[in-house]
Amino acid sequence: MTNKINFEVANMSLALPEMFMLTMACIILLVVAFLGKKGTQVVYGLSQLTLAITAVLIYQSMGDGGGFTFDGSYIKDSFSDVLKLAICLINIAVLLYSTSYLKARDLFKGEYYVLAIFSTLGMMIMVSAANFITIYLGLELMSLCLYAMVASHRDSAACTEAAMKYFILGAIASGMLLYGMSIIYGVTGSLSIATISETIQAGGLNDTVLSFGLVFLVIGIGFKLGAVPFHMWLPDVYHGAPTAVTLFIATTPKIAAFAMAIRLLVDGLGDVQQYWHGMLVMLSVMSMIIGNVVAIAQTNLKRMLAYSTISHVGFILLGVLSGTQAGYAASMFYALVYALMSLGAFGMIILMSRQGFEADNVEDYRGLSQRNPWFALMMLILMFSMAGIPPLVGFYAKLTVIKAVVDINLISVAIVAVLMSVIGAFYYLRIIKVMYFDKPDQNEKLEAPADMRAMISVNALAVFGLGLFPGSLLALCASVFS
Repeated sequence: MTNKINFEVANMSLALPEMFMLTMACIILLVVAFLGKKGTQVVYGLSQLTLAITAVLIYQSMGDGGGFTFDGSYIKDSFSDVLKLAICLINIAVLLYSTSYLKARDLFKGEYYVLAIFSTLGMMIMVSAANFITIYLGLELMSLCLYAMVASHRDSAACTEAAMKYFILGAIASGMLLYGMSIIYGVTGSLSIATISETIQAGGLNDTVLSFGLVFLVIGIGFKLGAVPFHMWLPDVYHGAPTAVTLFIATTPKIAAFAMAIRLLVDGLGDVQQYWHGMLVMLSVMSMIIGNVVAIAQTNLKRMLAYSTISHVGFILLGVLSGTQAGYAASMFYALVYALMSLGAFGMIILMSRQGFEADNVEDYRGLSQRNPWFALMMLILMFSMAGIPPLVGFYAKLTVIKAVVDINLISVAIVAVLMSVIGAFYYLRIIKVMYFDKPDQNEKLEAPADMRAMISVNALAVFGLGLFPGSLLALCASVFS
């Protein structure tokens, strides 16, 4: 007896935010096609409106309960609601930050915003995926848009090189992930994450083949997160891509990749945690060590933040590998906080840059405290938080994931995490030293729109405020996994 796909309105309403975003993305695409470059400002406004209304739709549906739809391939739950809301809100800030940068370099085109909206839709599908095929469709929708965005500056050899590296390695990683999914499908006979979990609980499967498929899944997840040794693309892409694109890649795709890891490893393969636990320990420890040590040698700020991202991914994996609800909540808290901190850090690079000047070297921040004390303070807050210095929110993020591994008696891993936090503080403090103790090489005033200045201030102050009052966000993340 075959299962009938039920597309009742009540079921489809669960996916209303995605359906609205898809409709608006198609409308924006038509506007770009008919108006061309002269309609870019309209496209920007429509993109921001799309993200804002989608965020409102998600927020209004929170607490209404959840469920499955589209024949069990889509799930709405508190986990997806929180992450999708964060993705929409952060991407609103990303598009706001990007606009002045794109205008100054003659890259202000509607295609950027079309790709950003379609990529956001892919992230939302990944977060709500309850089926291997849905995860893969969301992942490819997100990734293909990102490849095109990296290559958007066609006259730049660095952008073209970064896009080629990203595309080739991304395609290999997607193939690995798909191969792992096919092996697990062969073992369990299902593509549904819930059914796979039930089949594994029932037992009687070939554990060797299952663990073999799991290896390929972890490789795919490791690449999308940027964990060592699957991090080769990340510094080159961060450095080579236009800063507006780097800002996009460095924030919400990491939240989506974290959601994919939770859906696959925890929801689907949580009963064979003993198989993927050891792999995540290796990825986490190597990411923290290599990310922090190599970052010390970087003089380019975008490359430094790329290696910093690798180290932060290692910390995010600490909570996942713990295999506990508290650990998962800690990782979710860390992923959200990291996206907020990274948003501010790359936003500051865009704020400092101008036409013909990228502001992506550490030395470009000499004497910023004398030129603009307020934004030097904002950068200080962001760097202190990334370094994990109390009472900023980055400290609580690291504290919660380290506590998660201590609770399962992985003391050696916790010690490595603490040591790497101390080492990592060096390159963040170096930026603060350059801003406050070096004399400025230039006296140009910061030129940026008022809305961008306000948003960066709100961004940094939010990092400061969450550090003083982290309880509400921590409780929200804990309630998702309770």
